[in-house]
Amino acid sequence: MEFNKHEKQLYTVVIGFLVLFPVLCASTFTASRATYYGTPDGYGTPSGACGFGEYGRTVNNGYVSAVSRALYKDGAGCGACYQVRCKNPHLCNYDGVNIVVTDYGEGDRTDFILSPRAFSKLALPNLDKKLMSYGVVEVEYKRISCNYYPTHHINNSVITYKISEHSNYPYYLALTILHVSGKNDITAVELWQKETNQWKAMRRVYGAVWDMANPPRGPITLRFQATTNLGYTYWVYSTNAIPKLWKAGAAYQAKVKLIIAK
Repeated sequence: MEFNKHEKQLYTVVIGFLVLFPVLCASTFTASRATYYGTPDGYGTPSGACGFGEYGRTVNNGYVSAVSRALYKDGAGCGACYQVRCKNPHLCNYDGVNIVVTDYGEGDRTDFILSPRAFSKLALPNLDKKLMSYGVVEVEYKRISCNYYPTHHINNSVITYKISEHSNYPYYLALTILHVSGKNDITAVELWQKETNQWKAMRRVYGAVWDMANPPRGPITLRFQATTNLGYTYWVYSTNAIPKLWKAGAAYQAKVKLIIAK
């Protein structure tokens, strides 16, 4: 089949739109509102609904937030990163703040309840106290790739998780997913059971915490179901297993092939 000149131009425009549309959607800001919660030192809270504990208080230098139900996603949104910027040009800077989701919280039509440090970072120099006196501000936000983790590198594709202190070797295993590269949400976690030659699903306890009673003995192989910010769901397999003699409190990085969108 041959195209005439005008058909070729139209075809080029349509293909270009289909290629660029996901990128355009991913970079679009969404209008919302934000407020903040109080803490003694301005950092986050160690009792957040994601189950991060003390890590959730100080991660990303304390630039953290509780989010609405729509962004919390029953816990799948824990650890996600967003750029949030205030829409008042007389009080707020252009770049805003990059935050990590560590908690769930509903406010007065807000999507973000920021730590005091995060909320004050929205302001222009020397206007943070005035901005905080407003209590609630109009903002816009977008999902961004997470690059706050100390071992992060642009070429890394990792999922970092910690064995919960409540784990009891070898009878009970609980994991908290601390960091996921890119703009990916973890929506399922499974362990390989060599005895039955099949994958067995872990249970999401709450937030980013997953558990299993009587886990497989020996080194444990994991796979994770990831969902991108554009809704594409896929499985990734860890190339390095949890050691045979795992211990509560130990942290590991699963080397996986995640989709890393800009």
